[in-house]
Amino acid sequence: MTIRNVTVIGTGIMGAPMARNIAGAGFDLTVWNRTRAKAEALSDVATVADDPRSAVASADAIVTMVDNSPIVTEIYFGDNGVVEAAPNGALFVDMSSIQPAVARDHAAALAKSGHRHLDAPVSGGEKGAIEASLAIMAGGEAADFAEAEPLLSAMGRATHVGVHGAGQVAKLANQVIVAVTIGAVSEAMLLAQEGGCDPAALRDALMGGFATSRILELHGERMVERNFVPGGPLELQLKDLENALEVARRAGLSLPLTEKTRDAFHTLAHEMKMGRHDHAAYLLWLEAINPGKRLGTGETSAPPPKA
Repeated sequence: MTIRNVTVIGTGIMGAPMARNIAGAGFDLTVWNRTRAKAEALSDVATVADDPRSAVASADAIVTMVDNSPIVTEIYFGDNGVVEAAPNGALFVDMSSIQPAVARDHAAALAKSGHRHLDAPVSGGEKGAIEASLAIMAGGEAADFAEAEPLLSAMGRATHVGVHGAGQVAKLANQVIVAVTIGAVSEAMLLAQEGGCDPAALRDALMGGFATSRILELHGERMVERNFVPGGPLELQLKDLENALEVARRAGLSLPLTEKTRDAFHTLAHEMKMGRHDHAAYLLWLEAINPGKRLGTGETSAPPPKA
């Protein structure tokens, strides 16, 4: 089946630019979001549905981009769940970051309802979503991935990594690398400053060498500028690290770097109340355990407090 009609559920920081790129690729787009104003911002390129069930009534593919497993489960199977309202054979593409076991459960339940499923979480943050340069890691049937590839390509570079749930495992591996590298960049930049280096010049000097990474490029810049208004909220990074450690526990693995980094993000989110800061705010935890040390001299930009 050729995918033409696409519904996107979840049009927040990531979902909105992803939806806009889907529309820009020529798909007929319908959107729904719990906060309607976020969906209305896409009314120039999409039909804004009044409720999730009507949003999927004619969909060939339903893309979900929401915060966590319980929200995806509620959208699919809750009191106003969309599974029963979707056309038979519709392809559900969950691009949220959730537990691999939950993704496998969703796939099995959807198959019993006559539908298909890919778990296809993403990496690249808001910038990648806007630029349609996301790394997309997809788990599920190869034939379903092949059918969805033109849709996924509207948002970035998609790779089929394995069976149902494998996309979520790949995303967790990605998040382990991201989180530990954020920690390493924070420590290296503070160390260099205290040793007499200009931190902005250090970042420039390291780019192109073996230390080059997107984390150094983007989050290193955030740290120098002390800009912690999210791209990627650290509370979501913490959720992913907890999920990664649960997968590791079930596999009989010990991941000491991941555990230490998780502990830092847990302190930031729960004790320092910075869950809505960008995950580059690891730097603020590092500064907190080194009293009197502060990277740079600029003002710190942070997200506004929750209403």
